[in-house]
Amino acid sequence: MIIPAKFREPLGETFVVTRGLDKCLFIYPMTEWHVLESKLKTLPLTKKDARAFTRFFLSGASECELDKQGRVNISSPLCSYANLDKECAIIGVSNRIEIWGKAEWDDYVGMSQESFSDLAENMMDVDI
Repeated sequence: MIIPAKFREPLGETFVVTRGLDKCLFIYPMTEWHVLESKLKTLPLTKKDARAFTRFFLSGASECELDKQGRVNISSPLCSYANLDKECAIIGVSNRIEIWGKAEWDDYVGMSQESFSDLAENMMDVDI
């Protein structure tokens, strides 16, 4: 998969690709990954949800590099998880990049457009 040029520099030489939420993949620069990994380590082992989330999130994680043409190899299990085929959507979201199968992204955008006003109203609680 080719990573768009605007995302390459922020990613750095190595980065982590893992399962994300909503059937997409998350890509984190190593600096962000280390912060996230540290936070995950603080989750209590005694909580079933914390163990399940950590397993799900970390078990699919793989360290990757871009080749000279800006391409990255994504493992078959991660491609299957996100239903990646010939077409995909690559979007920047705060401290990460998300990779979506085109059909999943189109469905998500369609559903989100209908509820965007409600989502925006609920974000008022966090001063957005």
